[in-house]
Amino acid sequence: MKFKTPILPGRLAALLLALLPVASRGAGQLNLFGWSEYVPQPVLEGFTRETGIKVNFETYSSNEEMLAKLVAGGGRYDLVQPSDYTAEAMIRRKLLQPLDRARLTGLGNLAPEFTGRAHDPEGRYTVPYMSGSVGIVVNTEKVKTPVRGYRDVFQAAHRDRIVVVNDSRELVSWALYALGQPVNTVDPASLARVRPLLAEWIKLVKVFDSDSPKTALLNGDVDLGVVWSGEAALLWRENRKFQYLLPAEGAHQFVDVLAIPAGARNVAEAHRFMDYILRPEVSRQISAAFPYTNPNAAARRLLSPDELANPASYPSGGKLESFRDIGRAAADIDRLVTDLKSAK
Repeated sequence: MKFKTPILPGRLAALLLALLPVASRGAGQLNLFGWSEYVPQPVLEGFTRETGIKVNFETYSSNEEMLAKLVAGGGRYDLVQPSDYTAEAMIRRKLLQPLDRARLTGLGNLAPEFTGRAHDPEGRYTVPYMSGSVGIVVNTEKVKTPVRGYRDVFQAAHRDRIVVVNDSRELVSWALYALGQPVNTVDPASLARVRPLLAEWIKLVKVFDSDSPKTALLNGDVDLGVVWSGEAALLWRENRKFQYLLPAEGAHQFVDVLAIPAGARNVAEAHRFMDYILRPEVSRQISAAFPYTNPNAAARRLLSPDELANPASYPSGGKLESFRDIGRAAADIDRLVTDLKSAK
C-alpha cells in the first residue's frame, strides 16, 4: 500500500511527520562543522529522529581553524557556524551560498536586534545561532581586590592564576580597549602600540583555552580570566562565587551564525537543520545546555526566571561592540600573538 502524507498546517504536520518510521521519511546526511561545547547532542539526536537525516558533527576551536579546513576540504561540509565578522569575510570571498529563506519558516522567531546586522544586512547568507560576549570572570573567594577592567586582571599579583580564551583577535582587542584605541582599526601602527602591553600580559597567563576555559576555574587551577560568556554562565550556575562582568573599557559582543558553504552537497538537509534550530523549543534546549544570549525571542520566552537572571547570559550595562572583518590585518594579529607566546 502506498502511503501518502496529508498536507497539514504548521506544527501538526511536523508532529505527524515525526511519528512516521524513518524509512517512510527518506534519509540523508548532514556534515556539520561547529564550535566545541556549543551544540547539544540531544538536539542532534532529535533532528535525526524526526527527519532520518544523520548528522556528522565535527568541531573546531577558532574561526581561523574553521576557515582553513573549509578551504582545504572543498565540499566536505554542508553547514558551518562562523562568528559574525568571519561570516562577513566569507561572504566577501564567495565562500557561502545564498539561503532559500522560503525554507526557513522560523525566521520570524528571531529578535529584531539580531537581524539586519552589518555582517549580513539582508540576511541572505546567515541565520543567528547564539550570541554572547567576552568578559571577565572572577572567583570572589580567591580574589578580594576590585576587578573592573582588563588592567585589573593582568597584574603581577595574578601571575599564573589567569585563564583566557586562545584567540588572537580577542587578545589584541583587549589591549586596544585598554589603550583607548578602536578595536576594528587594526594596522601596523596600532599593533606596534599594543605589542609591549600584550607582551607583558601574555607572560601572566597560565592557561590559554578556547574549548572549555571554565575547567581551569572549576578545578581551582586559576582564579580569574577573560572568557566566553556562556562558559561564565555555566560557572555561575555551578557556584555563584564565580562572578561575571563586562570590562569597563569595552567588550566584544559576537553573534555566531549558521551558514551553508558554497561547495556544500547536502543543501536541503542544511536548510532543514537550520529551520529545526529556529523552533523555540529546540533553541530553548540549546540555551539550557550552553547558556549564551539567545537571539531567538520566542525561545527566550520559554526560559526560566533564573536562566534570564544569569548575569553572564544576559549582562546589563557595559559597552558592547561587534568585530568587523579586518582583512589581511587578521594575519598580522596572528603573527604578533604567536611571536609573543613563543617569547613567554
